[in-house]
Amino acid sequence: MPETPPKLRLVHLSDTTLRDGEQMPGAALDPDSKLAIARLLGEAGVSSIDAGFPACGASEVESIRKIVAANLAPGISALCRTVHSDIDRAWESLSECPRNKRSVSLFIATSPLHREYKLRMSVAQILSIVRDSIEYARTNFDIVAFSPEDASRTEPEVLCAIYREAIDAGACVIGFPDTVGVLTPEGVKDQLRRIQDQVPNIGKAAVAVHFHNDLGLATANTLAALRLGIPIAQCTVNGIGERAGNTPLEEVAMAIALHGPELGIRTNIVTENLWRLGQTVSRLCGIPIAANKAVVGRNVFETEAGIHQDGLLKHPDTYLPFRPEQVGAPGIRLVLGKHSGRAAFSEKLGAMGIRLEREEIERVVEFAKAASKSEWQNEEALLASAVAAVKAK
Repeated sequence: MPETPPKLRLVHLSDTTLRDGEQMPGAALDPDSKLAIARLLGEAGVSSIDAGFPACGASEVESIRKIVAANLAPGISALCRTVHSDIDRAWESLSECPRNKRSVSLFIATSPLHREYKLRMSVAQILSIVRDSIEYARTNFDIVAFSPEDASRTEPEVLCAIYREAIDAGACVIGFPDTVGVLTPEGVKDQLRRIQDQVPNIGKAAVAVHFHNDLGLATANTLAALRLGIPIAQCTVNGIGERAGNTPLEEVAMAIALHGPELGIRTNIVTENLWRLGQTVSRLCGIPIAANKAVVGRNVFETEAGIHQDGLLKHPDTYLPFRPEQVGAPGIRLVLGKHSGRAAFSEKLGAMGIRLEREEIERVVEFAKAASKSEWQNEEALLASAVAAVKAK
């Protein structure tokens, strides 16, 4: 009998594009733009949406209310400092959201640097604030999340004590943020194992990870955490966010789509929606997607290299990790240039309705490769000139 495929554990991708992603310089979104992105996030299958930071002002409250009114599938969360007035603004924003879909996410910095220079607080003071704010939030919210900002640089014994206090106070989700993106996958595993071992009440809460990309390791760190058994990861579309950004949603989703059995996990993400989601976020935020950006960058499905072009024409999987349609991308594009070979030129000429003998195509290639960079801006005009020159001889 054939082997039964292993049962894959469902992991949840929570999106923070509308909150942490929007903190990227120049990425400010108006309420209607936030709603448009939230709709696409819902269609893409994210489990929850970090919709904003209500204490920032009336526009944030309006944005969250619009998203709530749209009655989307994901849960909706608002970020708060560990102060009562922030929690009140979150309630103002989310009061119309069904109880089982609304949540508040509290945070306070906990690392020695932040305690000494930013907060000027002792560990005992932070523990007291954590308990008080979570208990206050529980009066209106069944789902209360708590994250110690700069957790990855907090002393292990302090971090575990704060988690124990937060869970005892009623937090049902605890976050592990690598706020300045300094961890490696091995460091992630070490820190998370320590938390699992040294927080006795950890079973009463779900753990969510939140990685920044300052070392380019956010995706790898997220996959390491999910493979370890963590059920929730926060991401942003296109990886936008402070400094080098956050874990890119599309990268994690496609890595799991391709390697889920190996990792033992799966998601509910509809990967065919990722391209449109990425393009929309880029347009509305005004933040261009780098051409070589993984999964949604233009160059993922474009090539100028002759060997690659020849292979792609023979079979698309020769030089692609996944087909364009798997992420909803337009398709493969062979870009003509000095690295292109006869196969790509022949394909382009055929698309223009021009049929040439092999020797003629080789002369067209020779003619075109001698052209200036500016002449390459219009491939069809250049090819037409090349063909005319070849025919004239």
